[in-house]
Amino acid sequence: MTNTNRVVTLVLGAKDALAFDKALGVIPELEDIKVLSEHKAFEASILSDMSQVDLLDALGQENIKADVSIQCTQNRRKGLLICDMDSTLIGQECIDELADFAGVKDRVSAITERAMRGEIGFDGALKERVGLLKGLDLSVLQTCFDQRIHLNPGARTLCQTMKANGAKTVIVSGGFTFFTGKVAQACGFDAHQANTLIEGDGVLTGQVGLPILGREAKLEALKDHSAQIKGPSNAIAIGDGANDLAMITAAGLGVAYYAKPAVAAAAHCAINYTDLTTALYFQGYADPDFVH
Repeated sequence: MTNTNRVVTLVLGAKDALAFDKALGVIPELEDIKVLSEHKAFEASILSDMSQVDLLDALGQENIKADVSIQCTQNRRKGLLICDMDSTLIGQECIDELADFAGVKDRVSAITERAMRGEIGFDGALKERVGLLKGLDLSVLQTCFDQRIHLNPGARTLCQTMKANGAKTVIVSGGFTFFTGKVAQACGFDAHQANTLIEGDGVLTGQVGLPILGREAKLEALKDHSAQIKGPSNAIAIGDGANDLAMITAAGLGVAYYAKPAVAAAAHCAINYTDLTTALYFQGYADPDFVH
């Protein structure tokens, strides 16, 4: 990547005219500045050697909270959006919320946290957690969705805007099909893949369908769904946990969303201060392009 074909995108945590002007001054050698959102987001050609890490450091020194991306100018608008669900499209971990109804949330949440940090294997962690849900009435799944599960800000706009511009949209989750189906419908995603909770006699059996959809399955989903658009380089992948790492690093644009440290470090860019619409700004979309 040469200095003449790089574009920087910066999105402030909140609209702020002073911070916006200040942010423009932090980045040397900008050309073709384009405002994507008034007093909030802009993009520009960057001619200096400033790296993404350097830019974030410089912004931090000025106490400017912003999410940034420095990437190649070519092929920015992607033909596939592939997203994790739990703690990405929604603000919750579904299995932790189910565990609350079963009275074992503390135990399950501790395992979830270790798995998302990559400290323990995802498959074994999922089997152990689902085992703790044995005997839970199936009606609780709908109650859990209705009472606990909420879309993260920007989730629907991200999906609808990319669909309106010809992209395929897919949820690929280490969670459960009961929830991915409902979240896909709420946002408008074209397809969803996840794990299956085994049921019998009106309750959960404590078992999960095999094979388990984990890190490698997410990578395979990225490859499969991007096959008709010339591969993963034409996809944007968004996630927060260790099981998202393979698809995030393989995609043309891999975005860490309020992610665990290892994920944020490996992703091409991160969303830490804003919402999911920032993934649109990173691709060059502006406010008038958004489909709400």
